[in-house]
This record gives sequence, structure tokens and C-alpha cells, in this order.
Amino acid sequence: MSNAPQPATAPEPLWRPPADRIADAQITRFQRWAAERHGAPAPDPADPVASYQALHTWSVADIARFWQAVVEWFDVRFDHPYDTVLADPAMPGARWFPGGTLNYAEHALRAADHRPDAPALLHLDERHAPAEITWAELRRQVAALAERLRGLGVRPGDLVSGYLPNIPHAVIALLATASVGAVWTSCAPDFGARGVLDRFQQVEPVVLFAVDGYTYGGKEHHRATTVAELREELPTLRAVVHIPLLGTPAPDGALEWDDLVSGDAEPVYEHVPFDHPLWVLYSSGTTGLPKAIVQSQGGILLEHLKQTGLHLGLGPDDRFFWYTSTGWMMWNFLAGGLLAGATVVLYDGSPGHPDTGAQWRVAQDTGTTVLGTSAAYVMACRKAGVRPGEAYDLSALRCVATTGSPLPPDGFRWVYEAVGDDLWLASVSGGTDVCSCFAGGVPTLPVYIGELQAACLGTDLQSWDAHGAPVTDEVGELVVTAPMPSMPVRFWNDPGDTRYRESYFEMFPGVWRHGDWITITSRGTVVIHGRSDSTLNRQGVRMGSADIYEVVERLPEIRESLVIGVEQPDGGYWMPLFVRLAEGAVLDDALRDRVKRALRSELSPRHVPDDIIEVPGIPHTLTGKRIEVPVKRLLQGTPLTEAVNPGSVDDIGLLRFYEKVAAARRAEG
Repeated sequence: MSNAPQPATAPEPLWRPPADRIADAQITRFQRWAAERHGAPAPDPADPVASYQALHTWSVADIARFWQAVVEWFDVRFDHPYDTVLADPAMPGARWFPGGTLNYAEHALRAADHRPDAPALLHLDERHAPAEITWAELRRQVAALAERLRGLGVRPGDLVSGYLPNIPHAVIALLATASVGAVWTSCAPDFGARGVLDRFQQVEPVVLFAVDGYTYGGKEHHRATTVAELREELPTLRAVVHIPLLGTPAPDGALEWDDLVSGDAEPVYEHVPFDHPLWVLYSSGTTGLPKAIVQSQGGILLEHLKQTGLHLGLGPDDRFFWYTSTGWMMWNFLAGGLLAGATVVLYDGSPGHPDTGAQWRVAQDTGTTVLGTSAAYVMACRKAGVRPGEAYDLSALRCVATTGSPLPPDGFRWVYEAVGDDLWLASVSGGTDVCSCFAGGVPTLPVYIGELQAACLGTDLQSWDAHGAPVTDEVGELVVTAPMPSMPVRFWNDPGDTRYRESYFEMFPGVWRHGDWITITSRGTVVIHGRSDSTLNRQGVRMGSADIYEVVERLPEIRESLVIGVEQPDGGYWMPLFVRLAEGAVLDDALRDRVKRALRSELSPRHVPDDIIEVPGIPHTLTGKRIEVPVKRLLQGTPLTEAVNPGSVDDIGLLRFYEKVAAARRAEG
């Protein structure tokens, strides 16, 4: 990574949207309307780049007026009117729409009023063709389940949890939970019991929706034993709901899913304050237990309306597919497609089964118009020689979106060469912390190789140097200098917001520092260079090193360990595990296999390292904390003298060993 300024002259774009697409885009219509109603700058048909830049500048300069415009444009329904848009802009603690009450699920299901027989959900897995659930049927099942949740004593503020793959049951359970005013939280079933309990034990759910297993990569994975352990270790549970994906009978005391959604109750929505919790998402747990991030009904509603409606341009004619699991924020974002009236496509299966083209096949079979995937998947397709534009009928596809990690320039080129030359490629970047994007796609702007099109509306995104000064055309810390509605209202069980403040506001008080290296160019585009902290990030799923240490160091042969995730120049991701062995232990194939099996069974396959390397010791700070960031910098090629302050390390000689590992790997190519 270089801090050298980048040239300000614009390269030739890979793609420009045609004039008719710009004119018809919802964001153009919104800008024209906001100019008439709210004093926004009017769009200039002759200069869409200047038009968007002017709109963005207005959206962050008059942030309350912008979000008022979003509320009106998308007809957000407040049951009780709000007093003002932004009562307090301080971060953390911004107060949005005080006095107002609403319900997220009511908005997610309102297309049922006008298009009851149109598909709301299309769902498929590795074994079955697409099947649909209409808007009317989705609303009926949500209403029936919400009534049963109330009957179980679930009240506003209670936690409802899901141990579920990406299936309709998960969306229905989320919306029923929100209807009641309860709080949703979920983990994917590839998480082992320890990974789930580290999350769910913090929030103490009263209901657990759980599958008996799932199919992945052509194999059945049974989860009855894990579910039994969850029931044993979650004493607050009042009910467990059994979802028999693999056809097994319900365990003793569990309720059957079909019984809970069979009724014909009228929809009833609990109208809650704007900042009432909608769900709890989780950080990776790098330095301990995962942070339990609470986001609000109103904040997510507005942010996802903005993202799906304006930035992705979704509407009733769209079919929206993002490859994700319920353990990643993109699943929550995918469900937000319902807010735009789009048909949401749910795929439960491996991204590479039966072959690397699996996601493109799903897009073909469902008529997907907007496909979201990971940068790693794009690069895997390129490496495998997949040519989706020739192999599949993607005539409905208008947009390919990528996230999870920066998409390398070769990935941009491959999309236009192998998928289609008239596609909009929307590379986006955000975080679980806001369940949205800081920068990403704008349907009216050109696409340049290796660059995100722009900062998102209402997001005062800046790049700051170490002294807190904004920089342009050079690398800096990603910061957001004004509040976003979807920023966490708090962390669960965080008295005084201590951990919340430490996570985002310690480096620059009052300013959100996210932990990414970025460049904002003088043309307004954004380049993401990767994490500026040590969070592991595989295929868009952020993982905690602490989880890995806990499992690995239970093995008697392992005295201590260090895991590092390194973004590669070719778009790959290398995750080595360094181990200091106990006296007399030998790192042979048998021990390597035991380490991998333990991580796979107790956490997930994503936690299995690429290499296991014996080291003479693990470096620490003077206070005894493992040093991760400096080792990552060494592995990325940063000289030792620049990677760490020698006075902060207990044994600088150990870091020279890691420097040699990095040099040897570079020499191997």
C-alpha cells in the first residue's frame, strides 16, 4: 500500500450508463423532486457526475433535510408523528426522529396491498428448482407466526434467535419478530455450538428457531446435537421451533414450524419508537467476545430504503439475489429488498456446487436483475475460466454488485469481458456496524477500474491522515464525520457505552473511524485498500482471532498461536496460523489435521487456516497482548522499522522471524 498521491486525471471508464438509463433512474427522479420540494440542487442531464456530486454535497451539508426527503419520497408511515428529524447530531448518541413510532415489518410487507399474487420470495437450494412465496402468502405467514409469538409471551424488546440457513423461514421469522416489536438475531448453521453461544448467551433469547441440518456441497450436515447443546446452554429459552430441512422429527418439547404458520391471523404491527431495536448483529470477536451490535427499526428502515431504492435502483420489476448466509449482514441487507417491493431471491447452498458457476446458474434460473456476490467469488470464477455471459442466459441481469473485500482491477475487467459489456458493476463497501454501505454503486455514474463509484448519499465519508486532517488522492483512515441513522443505538450489555466508544470513537473523538484504509480521489471515486486493523475477513465474513485461539490452544501440543489475514495483490486472501508448540510436541501432518478438524467442527470451515507454521514464539505488547497488526504489515511487505514501534514489543527479535517468513513467501511468488 502506497501513500503516494494518485493522479487526478480521469482514466477511461469501463462503462458509462446510457442517457435514457440515467434519465429513468429513481435517483434522478428523486433529485429532481427534492430540488422542487427541499432545495436540493437540480440534476443536470448534460453532466450526471456533477449532478451526483452536488446531490451528495447537499445530503451531508443539510443532513436533516435530506433524511426528511427520504421519508417523504418513500412514504414512510409514522403511526405517531415525530418532533424533529435530528434532535442531537452528536456521535455516539445521535437522536433521530424523537417522538415518532413506526414498524419495519409493516413497510417490508406493504407491497402485498397492491401486488398480492406477485412473488415476494423466490427460494432454491442445491437439490430443488426455484419456488415462490407470494406477497399475500408471505404476509399471511408472518401474521400467523407473530400471533403465535405473542401467545408464547414474546413482548417488545425480547430477543428471538435463529440458527438457520438462507431459507424463507428465516425471513418470515425476522418479520414476525419485528411485527411484535421483539429483537431478531441469527447465526448460520455452519457455526459450531461455541461460536453460537458466544453470541446468543450475551443477548439471552427467549425463542430459538433451529433447523435439524442443511445441505452444502452435495452433503447433508446434521445439527441435532448442536441444537441440543444450544437448548442446554441457553436457560432463557421459553420455546424452540423445529424446522425439519432434513426431515427429522422434532425433539422433545420443541414446536413444529408448520403448526406456527398455519393460521389466518390479521396482520398486527407494534408501533415502536424510531430507535427501538430491530436486530442484533455481531462483530468478529477479535479481542474477546463478539460485540453485540444493536440497530434500530427506524434507522435500518430509512438506510435500506435509501440503499435499495436510490443506490441499487430496485423496484417491483426487480429480482434481487445476494449470495449470503444468515451470519453475515448482507442477509439482513438482502431482506431489505422487500422494502423496495422487489422479489428477493434466497439460495441455500454452496457457491461452488456442483461447479464454480453455481451463482450465475441461480441468477439464470430466477431471472435475477441485480446479483450481489463477493469479490473472492468473482476472482475464483476468473481463475477457473468461467464465462457466465456465454454459459448462462443472463439477459435479465442489469447489475453485478460485489463486496466483502476490495475487488481487484482484474476482477473489474473480467466482469466486463466474461459476464457482459453493458452491465453496471457496483463494487460497494460498508460494514456490519451500520448494516449498509459507506461507498458504492450509483446507477447514473461511470465505472472505473478498481474504484467504487462514490460515497453514498447522507454519508459524510472522508479519508483522514493520522493527525485528523482530510486527504484527497492519498491513503487515509475511513471516517464518517456525521451520524447515519443505521449506526448502532448501542452495544448489548455495554454499560455507559464504553465498548461502543472504544470501537469507533477512540482515535478521533466524535468522529466514526471504521478501520479501513481508503483513498478518495479528486474525481469523487473511492478506493478501498483493506482493513487497517487485524480483523479476519474471508469472503466478506468477518471472523475473530480470539475464537480461533480458544479452539487451537485447547490442544495440549499448542502453547500459543497467532492467526493473520492478509489481502493479496491478486485479490486472494492468505490466512496463516502460527503456532508455538509445547515442549516435546512436533508439528506433523497428524497435528495439522487435528487443528483443522477442531476449527471446522467447533467454529466453521471458514476458520480453517491456509497454512500452519511453527514459530519460536508469539510477539506481545508490553502489556501482554498478542501483536497482530504489525505482523500483518510484515506479511504484506512493510519493512520491520515501519511496521512496529520497537519500544512497544516484548521481543523485537521474534518479529524478525515473521519478516523472514514474509520474504520467503514473496520469493516463492
